Amino acid sequence: MGFVPCGFEPRPRHSRAYDRGVAAERETMTWDHLGEGARELAQAIHDDGYRPDIVLAIARGGLLVGGAVAYALGVKNTFAMNVEFYTGVDERLDMPMILPPVPALVDFEETQVLVVDDVADTGATLELVKEFCAGKVGEVRCAVLYEKPQSTVRCDYVWRHTDRWIDFPWSVLPPVGAPV
Repeated sequence: MGFVPCGFEPRPRHSRAYDRGVAAERETMTWDHLGEGARELAQAIHDDGYRPDIVLAIARGGLLVGGAVAYALGVKNTFAMNVEFYTGVDERLDMPMILPPVPALVDFEETQVLVVDDVADTGATLELVKEFCAGKVGEVRCAVLYEKPQSTVRCDYVWRHTDRWIDFPWSVLPPVGAPV
């Protein structure tokens, strides 16, 4: 299964973000974009004839996207997999790490799994999750809101392509109680 374009490319909203004193051109995603993007992904998946049995959201960024796509597809069987990779804006570990609890994929040999994340940046997280699922499930496909050109994984379903850093509405503000 190759790349399936979703058709709708929203007009990018760019902002000047100042993180750690460094100004950078960014793409800003809104909460409305999340709803639009998730629905567009679900429509593309449905139109492609893929009927996932499970939606596997990659935490943390893929949790909201995975839930929204699962609702739009009518899939009630959802899982989350915790993968740590990014430690800050464009800062990451040497390689992604699966964090506990790890889903037990037992008796899933015939299962169609849709892995959902917010962005395929380097592709390393998606590669790790696909390798984890290999040989344990029937088929794995990936859906993301954003795919970057340097990603080593070409996702099956992509809402938008960009080479910019993305400010997501759920992660743009510091955690509550964090020093300012």
